[in-house]
Amino acid sequence: MDIQLMKKFLILGAIVFGFNLLSASDLVVGNLAPDFTLPDENDSLHTLSDYRGQRVVVYFYPKDDTPRCTKEACGIRDSYGLFDENDIVVLGISYDDAESHQDFILKHGIPFHLLTDTDKSVSKLYGTKGFFFPSRKTFLIDKDGKLIKIYDKVDVVSHARDVLKDFSENK
Repeated sequence: MDIQLMKKFLILGAIVFGFNLLSASDLVVGNLAPDFTLPDENDSLHTLSDYRGQRVVVYFYPKDDTPRCTKEACGIRDSYGLFDENDIVVLGISYDDAESHQDFILKHGIPFHLLTDTDKSVSKLYGTKGFFFPSRKTFLIDKDGKLIKIYDKVDVVSHARDVLKDFSENK
């Protein structure tokens, strides 16, 4: 297969599967996390800077109620007591609408807010914007609003445990 044909397949794959292969985020550990305001499953607005003074997990995921996204959310759900005990706020973000988030939360007993990025603006800001779905990526933010960890690759099975460990190491 020649190089030009391979490039076309890669670009087509990026478009079809929503992977973020063509743009990179300028976000760097130690910098302030970009502020945003998005509605949750109840159409209540959440602004990241309103959580200053708390540690925050912002995780982007492709789609409600798909196998890997469900594993990731349920893993956090199963460890949510530890997140709560450690004053860690969890915010999940996808392109799904409020109704989809409500269904997902009810079906799986998700105890944290899922935010709706239907115009993909926050996903673009965080370098997770894909054509159909955002890339699976997580950002840990300290009490001062600074990025302390960026997960470019997420193991959906161990993600909650990894996040808790990384926050405990960055108190």
